[in-house]
Amino acid sequence: MPRPSLSVQLYTVRDAIAADADGTLARLAQLGFRNVEPYDLPAFAPVLEPALAAHGLAAPTSHASLVGEADLDAALAAASALGVEILIEPAVMPERWGDRDAIAAVASELAEAARRAADHGMRVGYHNHHWETEIRIDGAHAIEVFADLLPDDVALELDTYWAAVGGADPVALLERLGERVAAIHVKDGPVTSDTSQQQPAGQGELPIREILAAAPNARPVLEFDEYAGDLFDGLAAGVEFVTELGVEA
Repeated sequence: MPRPSLSVQLYTVRDAIAADADGTLARLAQLGFRNVEPYDLPAFAPVLEPALAAHGLAAPTSHASLVGEADLDAALAAASALGVEILIEPAVMPERWGDRDAIAAVASELAEAARRAADHGMRVGYHNHHWETEIRIDGAHAIEVFADLLPDDVALELDTYWAAVGGADPVALLERLGERVAAIHVKDGPVTSDTSQQQPAGQGELPIREILAAAPNARPVLEFDEYAGDLFDGLAAGVEFVTELGVEA
């Protein structure tokens, strides 16, 4: 099947969204994006819904808190209103990844969220940072232990930059996780936790070409945690690079 088309994580342009959501989404559409990935969905859905429609944008994936003390009902309602297909937990803190039992507890909570999301016709997923690869359980990255404990219908969104910062080979990890990975965060720069040094896709040390090849059925999502230059220029460079590699905008 063809690869899902390109998206952009709206956290990249969080300041612009806060100042002018409609204008920001218009600029993203002008760059060629047809998909966006919202964050903190319950808070932003009322603003995003009319702006997405106005600029021909969809939100097939979105971030929202799903475990712990999250308001799952609010997250699912907001996701349903925007037509989200996969609702993704953005982070579970490092203290919950210390051993297999702790990881199993997180997997259980996400499995329950998946059961409830299914009633709304959507899936759930999980997005990693660096600690899920940095922490190892019996020699395996914690994210792999986690994947083995999840129901088959729960997706992963592998942030390839953070996976590399945590010590994983993102290409090999994608190959091992296989079809479990429904989306990938594509960002670049030196492999460091200093996010101020991030660069447009294709201009840093991450093997973006090989990353995309290792996950041919996953949706690529461009993101900057931080960027020293103009964010829209940086995104435009990333769009140009990945579309040259065959990703549809």
